[in-house]
Amino acid sequence: MTNVVKAESKGFDLSNLEESISAAISSVTVKDKAVFSRQFAAMFNAGVGMLRCLSVLTEQCGNVKLKRSLKAISIEVEEGGSLAEAMRKHPNCFDKLYVSMVAAGEVGGVLDEVLNRLAILLEKSAKIQNELKSAMSYPKTVGGIAIIIFLGMTIFLLPTFTGIFDQLDAELPMFTQIMMSISFFLRGPFLPIDDPEAESWVETRNYGVVVLVGILIGIVFAIKQYYKTPVGRFQIDGLMLKAPIFGDIIEKSAVASFCNVFGTLTRSGVPILNAMEIVRDTAGNEVIAEAIDYAKTQISEGGSISEAFRERGVMPALAVQMMSIGEETGELDKMLMKVGEFYEDEVEQAIKGLTSMMEPLMIVVIGGMVGSILLSMYLPMFAVMDAIG
Repeated sequence: MTNVVKAESKGFDLSNLEESISAAISSVTVKDKAVFSRQFAAMFNAGVGMLRCLSVLTEQCGNVKLKRSLKAISIEVEEGGSLAEAMRKHPNCFDKLYVSMVAAGEVGGVLDEVLNRLAILLEKSAKIQNELKSAMSYPKTVGGIAIIIFLGMTIFLLPTFTGIFDQLDAELPMFTQIMMSISFFLRGPFLPIDDPEAESWVETRNYGVVVLVGILIGIVFAIKQYYKTPVGRFQIDGLMLKAPIFGDIIEKSAVASFCNVFGTLTRSGVPILNAMEIVRDTAGNEVIAEAIDYAKTQISEGGSISEAFRERGVMPALAVQMMSIGEETGELDKMLMKVGEFYEDEVEQAIKGLTSMMEPLMIVVIGGMVGSILLSMYLPMFAVMDAIG
């Protein structure tokens, strides 16, 4: 009690400390920004002043980090600063894409329309992300359960048959010998010290689990470090685009994202070269980002976007043709939005197909893992019965 009084007497506010910690560990999601944009647009379109909008949205904001940023933005706007410049100082909440579109909306006097477009764009992005996460959650969960079952049966169930195998005094089938070796390899570190098998494990220095974990950690670390290099990122992203099943989903998702973002930027009044630079930063794939850089160079030299992407060959022919038609008709933004919607549907259908394919595949994997252990336990018995017969 005395410590609390002293803290209060020194002006130390525990609530501010708790808020600061929450802001440091929390993050602003795509959904948070979409909801904020939608509410801001609705209030601003209804004639509510910008400061009043920011004040109301700050009070009802549930994300601590976003709330603190909105407080600072409100103060700066009240002092005469622009909304876009105030948001630019909070990159953890508002990225380059968001700030550029808000700036274009302020200059063109159509901030409410731009915010609505941002909300739609962010909602589409969140939808695709959620679909991808939900598609991967099933194989991750089932795969984890399968590994736990396999390890449990290998480490705890299979060794109980060791004594039976010794009493049979028969040559074990090769498959059973392999499974017994795997069991010994995995459970060595967990054997009691006074266990004869533990002494054998120490003598042979069979640090199976330690070596296996060390190798896996080393491989993951090496791949992550290589991915941080420009060459490594370009090569790994290229391999991801060519990967079976998942490569097609990644490509279509990237095309949908590019078309939606670029179309929204150009429709909102952002200059095309600035829009290309922003889209490059949000591409999410270095191969596609490099193609966007090439397209930007071609545009600055008087070339066309569709021809640049056709030369690079990183986008489907249909998307390139639709871009070409949009350039010829002068309605590139509308055509891009249509292409984005088309490939969003393609991604959704591909994810549904992947999920439906994963279910029987994971069942087969689990059945194969459990069946292999059971087979290794019963094969010696069959062999002995055949010998007796």
